[in-house]
Amino acid sequence: MEGPIPLFDRALIDARNARALRGPEPVADFLLRAAADDLLDRLAAVKRHFARAADIATPLPLLADRLAASGQVGDILRLERLAMPDADRRHPVVVGDEEMLPFRPASLDLAVSALTLHVANDLPGTLLQIRRALKPDGLFLATLPGGDTLVELRDALATAEADVTGGASPRVAPFGEIRVLGGLLQRAGFALPVVDQDRLTVRYATMFDLMRDLRAMGATNALVERSRRPLRRAVLMRAAGVYAERYADPDGRIRATFDLVWLSGWAPHESQQKPLRPGSARTRLADALGVPEMPTGEKPGG
Repeated sequence: MEGPIPLFDRALIDARNARALRGPEPVADFLLRAAADDLLDRLAAVKRHFARAADIATPLPLLADRLAASGQVGDILRLERLAMPDADRRHPVVVGDEEMLPFRPASLDLAVSALTLHVANDLPGTLLQIRRALKPDGLFLATLPGGDTLVELRDALATAEADVTGGASPRVAPFGEIRVLGGLLQRAGFALPVVDQDRLTVRYATMFDLMRDLRAMGATNALVERSRRPLRRAVLMRAAGVYAERYADPDGRIRATFDLVWLSGWAPHESQQKPLRPGSARTRLADALGVPEMPTGEKPGG
């Protein structure tokens, strides 16, 4: 039996990332820099040295370089989707796919990833492979766009296409919600899973400046079910107008939302904290609060 239809065209994503890396314009890396800063802050709160780490398909070596400079990580191996023979590499690299990880079981102390797992067609399977690649009590820490990321652009394009053509096709990828991503961590077998979200609002002069940055990130539409027809000029102009009408600040600049969802979890180990069994408490809640205990169903003051 055939599996579900993939959501993302991975070959197209690779081609667009390669174009962005080799293009005449500099890669727009402000999101990645913000993610790397936050990841290092979060890692610093873990008072531990990680002897062997893997950076899983983060688009640029920026994160691996900062991890090495932190002194908290020993050997760092980068998994890259694209072979870039002319790249300036400071760390060992293996070319591969995050959906088919090349790491041996229980071989990593730390696995990190920034701004790439949201385009995995099998994210549950990828998370399971990461957990298996970690040594017991190894840490997984990653961020990916989620929630309302690019909600303004999605709304403007859908409205404009409906107004001009009478219909609309998907132009912006769906992004994962916190509750769903937390469930995936648990399903993959991570212990002590934590999911939280930061919101970054970036302002642009026009919608076209935002789209130029997205192209420079290699982050344009790669949905399998996307329309193969280029957007008509009339649709683009109408979308720019809708964007400015609905999402501009008083100074005329437009807002673009980027929600960065953070995932962390540990490979299970016997030393980790475990929840108490139901009914095993030794102190009554009423005693802890300093109030009289009331039978179930009795109303206060009754």
